[in-house]
Amino acid sequence: MLLAESAWLGLAVALGVGLLIGLERERRKGEGPTRVSAGIRTFTVTALLGASAVLTGGDAMLTVAAAAVGALAVVSYWRSLAQDPGTTTGIALVLTTLLGGLAMRDAPVAGALGVTVAVLLAGKSWMHNFVRHVITQAELRDALMLAAATLVVLPLIPDRYIGPFDAFNPRTTWIVVVLMMAVGALGHVAQRLLGPGIGLAAAGLASGFVSSIATIGSMGERARRTPALMRPAAAGAVLSTVATVLQMAAVLGTLSIATLEALHVPLLCAGIAAASYGAIFALRTVRDPPPHGPDAGHAFSLKTALVLAVTVSAVTVLSAALEANFGTRGLIVAAAVAGFVDAHAAAASVASLVAAGRLPAADAVVPILVGLTTNTLTKAIVAFTVGKARFAGQIVPGLVLLLVGAWVAFMLSR
Repeated sequence: MLLAESAWLGLAVALGVGLLIGLERERRKGEGPTRVSAGIRTFTVTALLGASAVLTGGDAMLTVAAAAVGALAVVSYWRSLAQDPGTTTGIALVLTTLLGGLAMRDAPVAGALGVTVAVLLAGKSWMHNFVRHVITQAELRDALMLAAATLVVLPLIPDRYIGPFDAFNPRTTWIVVVLMMAVGALGHVAQRLLGPGIGLAAAGLASGFVSSIATIGSMGERARRTPALMRPAAAGAVLSTVATVLQMAAVLGTLSIATLEALHVPLLCAGIAAASYGAIFALRTVRDPPPHGPDAGHAFSLKTALVLAVTVSAVTVLSAALEANFGTRGLIVAAAVAGFVDAHAAAASVASLVAAGRLPAADAVVPILVGLTTNTLTKAIVAFTVGKARFAGQIVPGLVLLLVGAWVAFMLSR
């Protein structure tokens, strides 16, 4: 029987998967009476057994082969139970059989899974040390809470507008909660890895591309909870606004190059002002780090995330009320209303009008800057709400500098 090219590829991948997993298991077989029986040869033969089973008898034969390997693994475990060999090798044997069979149907997926299994097996020491000695019980609980909020709760929440002026969207509100929790977790990880000085500043800049408002809320909560982290948290919060400016430039460049050209000087000045202010806090933190090590407490506060979501929802409803009262009298009012929630949405809507030829690029500058201004006002409200007056007092000057840089550059370039 002549085999097709795909069959030869599947056999080759099955052979490679068996060798790779077997190589890792061979190094962990041990010596003496506690020596594990399955090594590189056993795993390679097992992978080829799965491939041959599919080749000769399809899924039914693969089921028989996997059951036989599983039975042999159970017998081997039972006979060496006194030495406590563990169940990992037996489970890996059965999985290798199935991967060998999968290689005959989808070689790339089988190969990718085989590499993943080998990496997981090889990372035993690191993973055990991380779980037992690095991550705390509070951090584990927070990770499970974030996973539940993202993978369980979010898919169940309806995605439709309800409430006053049809402005409240439950899914959007919960996304704000998830973002707040995720940004807090990112800042916590960066703080643990890089230290509170550089870690929070870097996390603030990175997470600002996701949501600068959520980042400011998360940094404010961290500063309120641990006052010694006020300066690095303030640096991260201000640097998140730099991400807002960079992302706005990317949005404008994608939708309308003419609009970006008209706004490049105000955006450049706004970004430089915010980056300079944030860098001052970051450099001061590096020179004079907080008096204690990285915070090993909770990665985020669910209560704070819910407060932020309520605040943003209230601003959204207020924006809808303003729009209902003003109607469509002017593009500036519309951009201001949209900017309360998302500066990029306001900029994108105006840039789309320019791209469609319905608005000159020069006339797009003021509405976009107004949207940026109202969005900055939302950030100031969040800073006061979550981080309280002391944190807001650190952040608001940076927000003001951002707006001054943008508007002064606009005035001078007219």
